[in-house]
Amino acid sequence: MRSLSILISLLLMSLITVGQTTVNGVVKDNKSMLSISGVTVSIKGKPTATQTDAKGQFTITATPTDSLQFVFLGYASQTVPIANRTQLNVFLEGENESLDEVVVIGYGTAKKRDLTGSIVQVKGSDIVDRPGTNPVASLQGKVSGLQVTNSGRPGQEPDIRIRGTNSINGAKPIYVVDGLLNDNINFLNPDDVESIEVLKDPSSLAIFGVAGANGVIAITTKRAKAGQLNFDFSSRIGFKDVSHRMKLTDATQFKELYEEQRFNQGDAPYDYSFWNANTDWQDEIFRNGILNYNNLSVASATDKNSFRMGLGYSLDQGIINYEKHSQITLNLSNEVRVTDNFKTGIVLNGYRAQLPQNRDVFGTILAAPIAPVFNEEYGLYHTMPSFQRAQVGNPLTTIEERKNTFIGNNYRIVGNYYAEVKFLKNFSFRTNLSADYGFNQTRSYDGLVSVYNPEIEGDNKAERIGNLLTAVNQDQNKYYKIQTDWLLNYNNSFDKHNIQAMVGYTTYMSGFENTTARRTQGDGYEIPNDSYYWYVGIGDPKTQTGNGTGWETRTLSYLARVLYNYDGKYLINTSFRKDGSSAFARFGKPWQDFYALGVAWVLSQENFMQNQTVINNLKIKGSVANLGNQSVGSNKYPMQAQMVAGNTAVFGNQVVPAYGPEYIPDTNLHWEVVKAWEAGFELSTLNNRLNIEAVYYSKNTDGVLVRVPGILGSLPGLSNLGNIRNKGIEASARWNQTLSEDWKFSIGGNITTIDNNVVSLSSKGYDIIDGPSRTTEGNPIGYFWGYVHDGIFQTQTDVNQSAKNGLGGGDFKPGDIRYKDIDGDGTITTKDRTRIGNPTPDFFYGLSLSTSYKRFDLNVEFQGIYGNEIMRTWNQNQFATYNFLTDRMDRWNGEGTSNWEPIIHEGRANNRVYSSYFIEDGSFFRLRDVTLAYTFPQETLGKLRLKNLRLFANAQNAFTFSNNTGFTPEIGGSATSFGVDRGTYPVPAIYTLGVNLNF
Repeated sequence: MRSLSILISLLLMSLITVGQTTVNGVVKDNKSMLSISGVTVSIKGKPTATQTDAKGQFTITATPTDSLQFVFLGYASQTVPIANRTQLNVFLEGENESLDEVVVIGYGTAKKRDLTGSIVQVKGSDIVDRPGTNPVASLQGKVSGLQVTNSGRPGQEPDIRIRGTNSINGAKPIYVVDGLLNDNINFLNPDDVESIEVLKDPSSLAIFGVAGANGVIAITTKRAKAGQLNFDFSSRIGFKDVSHRMKLTDATQFKELYEEQRFNQGDAPYDYSFWNANTDWQDEIFRNGILNYNNLSVASATDKNSFRMGLGYSLDQGIINYEKHSQITLNLSNEVRVTDNFKTGIVLNGYRAQLPQNRDVFGTILAAPIAPVFNEEYGLYHTMPSFQRAQVGNPLTTIEERKNTFIGNNYRIVGNYYAEVKFLKNFSFRTNLSADYGFNQTRSYDGLVSVYNPEIEGDNKAERIGNLLTAVNQDQNKYYKIQTDWLLNYNNSFDKHNIQAMVGYTTYMSGFENTTARRTQGDGYEIPNDSYYWYVGIGDPKTQTGNGTGWETRTLSYLARVLYNYDGKYLINTSFRKDGSSAFARFGKPWQDFYALGVAWVLSQENFMQNQTVINNLKIKGSVANLGNQSVGSNKYPMQAQMVAGNTAVFGNQVVPAYGPEYIPDTNLHWEVVKAWEAGFELSTLNNRLNIEAVYYSKNTDGVLVRVPGILGSLPGLSNLGNIRNKGIEASARWNQTLSEDWKFSIGGNITTIDNNVVSLSSKGYDIIDGPSRTTEGNPIGYFWGYVHDGIFQTQTDVNQSAKNGLGGGDFKPGDIRYKDIDGDGTITTKDRTRIGNPTPDFFYGLSLSTSYKRFDLNVEFQGIYGNEIMRTWNQNQFATYNFLTDRMDRWNGEGTSNWEPIIHEGRANNRVYSSYFIEDGSFFRLRDVTLAYTFPQETLGKLRLKNLRLFANAQNAFTFSNNTGFTPEIGGSATSFGVDRGTYPVPAIYTLGVNLNF
């Protein structure tokens, strides 16, 4: 019987082990590729389990049809079918690591998971490979709600708007660099940037008081990381190319159109004896400008001290000769931990820039292609034909004959000293003392220029153009900002309560002084073209003129904020700030209050969500706030109007001018207030592979500073009467996927809609007119205003049966533009003008794709705008015959030949009034950025004694698909006039090669 029992047991054991196999494997982090120890590995549905060892390795016995489950704190659990394999490599993804990221908020930091609003963080490493000296310029298309309009000019700031244009007085956001509030970041080197936070929502902006209404861009510079000693070197070299040229007529086409114009005007044919060239002026002035960026940094940190120094040099030659911008930057940071509870440190940024001698491309568009470029016999540049000589010059004359006649230098130092002490376990006190001092100086020379004019009789064909006397100009200005912050923080967690509170006060002072002077030569004395003499002490003292301006403002503010969450489920963010301003210290309302309340509900933390595996994180959020706007242009003291010249009086033989205030301010005047709210959600799902964030936002600027028209000759007033509304939707999404140990990819996108409307101004029918742009009640800010093109008059009968001309200049004739009779009174008058375009887009968006395979990584970004219009004005108000767009080849020259392009005739001035004929589609889609990089393996780097070596190639703005005629569809401007193409400077394609070394 005993033998039978043993036999049965053996048979049962053999049945149990039939089909089982030993599975070996290793578990790694999907980003760092480092092994993870302590991961629980179990067979799904069975009690068998084990853990990974110190090398991340595991061994387990299972059947080929089993599935293994991998669980580790902080990572998303993963189930992997064995599928007859004996070796598994498993990669775990962090459980929504982005939620644990620390982001910069006003006067402090917080974890993203604890926020109730919309703050987007962009790592400095995401922009460091891109060409450019302004870090924010590289954010184009990357952040929802952030509209970046770049300029192709070397060293030029981009036009930045966050969630639309909030005021007629300014739209620029505030920058916060290492805690210091600023109006620009020209002094920053992108290589020194650790992170950029874009603050858009009400709950994060109210803490900035009168500076927060237009949004905040917070920048943190790099610091040394504990336990590391690093030397980093990076270098990039490349070139710019104006890939998109304007379609202008060549010599043959120009002659055809110009001769037709002369015939239509009853003029004799033009004599082309001296004008038989075929010049492409775009080819003549544009070049492939060289770019070079070099950066060196050293960083060292211990548990007691951290130090970093970064030194950068950049050179941008521009796309036109002698248009060079160069700068040197210095970044220093040092922090000392005196005790475990006390630390102190300093951050210093230094900057010196040599400014370019900016040149316009306007003349290049206008110049006739029949003019030669240069006369070898005289060694002079050629003049232009007589029909445009007075208004248009040879574009090369300005570039070559006036080259190197400008010297501009900017100097700047920005520093921040801080100290922080922790006490009573949960309290800390921090003080920041920050200062920004800048000094700018320019000198320029107006020399004498001669050109070759073949139409001059006699042997001397040289002709003097422009100024007839030499002159020098000097300009010097300085500006300063001083800020102090005194902040008491409280952080505590008990039971399920988590509190992060702050109270404090801050002071801010800013000032500016400017002095300009000019002097021309005296009789018989010509100022030399030598920079040694370019001072206003040279020349005729009787011709010297000068001017000086300056201002200084101060604010004192009290602030408080509380971030509270209960059990990670229910979040509250509330803040308050009280601002006092010197601008209203003597008059008006010197103190204003601003506040915010944000709430969020993390549904994914609720018990009823714990048994599902689809949603990893789901947060419903909303916030409401009153925000302030003191960015109202140059009017720093609106309660104190500038004195302007008025009437004059005669006393004897002396005429005495009278001066009076420019306007009468309202006694209750105050800074503009924006009432804002938003509501949305954040979602992470499918093991955190898919992340979605969307909000609806609404911003109402209440109390816009608006001029009130005077009555019966009285002075105008200034009061808080306007209201401007912006609303829309922001959404962003990203999918991250690990395909194998060697291959990962992610794809993402964002979109922002804008609905802008001027709810009210000072009174019904009050208009702000800025060229072709107009701002009035019931319309978007800065919309285009004019007549509606309704076809071309084909015959005289057509003219007789249409509305009459009430614009002056005679009757309409065949070939003229027919304008729509909006009011239906049978006559085209100024009352028939209407909205013909909107420079604010319906929406803008960005798309990105990144993938890495082994040691190669590729990043591709697209960017676009849809639904906006451009107003073309460079050929609108003609006082001479300019070169023609090739579209004019389809002009009307007889019945039925065209129903859009009018007759070519200088005398038909009605064809040049602001109308939809000059409106162009501003939508575009652009391949914004492509970066391909290779990182060398460690075995190779060890031989070279390097920690890291990365080579990369970058292409920026390589392809742009648009319908406008100008060099670029990207056109910024002021708050009330933007999107106007006056001959906008090109935004070129940029191609660079670079290397990053770490040793």
